[in-house]
Amino acid sequence: MDWLFERIEVGEVWGVGRRISAKLNNMGIHTVQDLKHASPRDIRSHFGVVMERTCQELRGISCLALEEISPPRKEIVSSKSFGTMVTTLPELCEAVTTYIARAAEKLRSQNSVCGAINVFVQTNPFREEDPQYNNGLTIPLFAPTDDNRILAHAALRGLEAIYREGFQYKKAGIMLLDLSPNTIVQHSFFDDHETKLKSKKIMEALDSLNNRYGRDTVRLGSAGTTAAWSMKAGNKTPCYTTRWDELPVARAN
Repeated sequence: MDWLFERIEVGEVWGVGRRISAKLNNMGIHTVQDLKHASPRDIRSHFGVVMERTCQELRGISCLALEEISPPRKEIVSSKSFGTMVTTLPELCEAVTTYIARAAEKLRSQNSVCGAINVFVQTNPFREEDPQYNNGLTIPLFAPTDDNRILAHAALRGLEAIYREGFQYKKAGIMLLDLSPNTIVQHSFFDDHETKLKSKKIMEALDSLNNRYGRDTVRLGSAGTTAAWSMKAGNKTPCYTTRWDELPVARAN
């Protein structure tokens, strides 16, 4: 590394522009090796803490720890365009229930609960000859939860309120809002703790079965069984590294 650093101009270091490079040269710092052995205190006094960290990093001293665990999301969205136009409420209910399941999986994976749900639908804005309709509704929950059944019930209630006949829907989706850690929940005087305990066990069993036997092995009845509305994936790249049935097959003549 020293051999390389001696042959690389200091201006090649990330974050060192022409002005800083000129000032470093005036201080007798011309190569990366010179910057590496410069006094961090002097570098900081002339260029600030960022350049001091660069100097320390060149010495092998880590100054900015990598974020190994991403912070919990503040909201979770699940939405896709339909493979075919959807016109009926039951089909929209199937799609919204499926999106709830996807979002709730992410919600539980980050140990959060949801306090409100937004559900929305829209037609295809590129088909100008068709009647256009877009709408959404936010439904607050009585108590924060991560239970698919409660979330789906609220989302479907909102969907029924915004659904209008006579339109060809291209997309629907849900957004989980007002997320908070599942360890910090404001309880109500009317909370049924036994019911909440059963809910937790049911969701744990659902996640365990789906993780073991494949997604949607166990799902809500309102999600349907055919999913004729699902997005087309005929041109999707095969999942060579995650699905046995999509591994390439070589045939000998």
